[in-house]
Amino acid sequence: MQIAHNRGPALDSTGWRSHCWTRARRDLLPVLPIKVVRLRVRRAQALGLDYKTYAGVRATTGRDLIAFLFSSNALGVFRDGQDPAPGRGARLIRLEAARHLGAGPGLDMAALAGRIDAASALRLPDFGAPWSGMRDRMKGWIATHRLPGDAVLMVSETDHERDIMAAAGLAGFVSGQRYFEGQSHEV
Repeated sequence: MQIAHNRGPALDSTGWRSHCWTRARRDLLPVLPIKVVRLRVRRAQALGLDYKTYAGVRATTGRDLIAFLFSSNALGVFRDGQDPAPGRGARLIRLEAARHLGAGPGLDMAALAGRIDAASALRLPDFGAPWSGMRDRMKGWIATHRLPGDAVLMVSETDHERDIMAAAGLAGFVSGQRYFEGQSHEV
């Protein structure tokens, strides 16, 4: 027997390590009253998000979502004059947050913004644009519309659009396919 050994589990034991991590995580997680959880579940539904995505954004940014930036790609609009993909326009009507449009090149963004009742429309930075250019354009749009960037969720499709989201400092990114199919598990 070793001196000062208390005959507890070995510290390198997988079971002990698992117990410690489980307890530490439980102690760190906030305990929300059930009424708050219910309110947040309803808010997630009103935003068209699953609770896990919504809670992740809230935990990351510390604030509620007040607006969405939908790319024309996420809407399934690739040609001028085209309507959003079936079912996507109806889902936008139920959204209880401001919706904004980020249009790709060659699209009449004012017309598309009107079709989805967007609060604003902007031309998204071109593919290959420098990071500083994307940042400056997006930060300018955020300032013009007096939006807190970390309260705006981007719904898009491409890696380039994910880069735009990061350059802008937005709350997160959800693919259009997942958002409109109701399985939004990305942030």
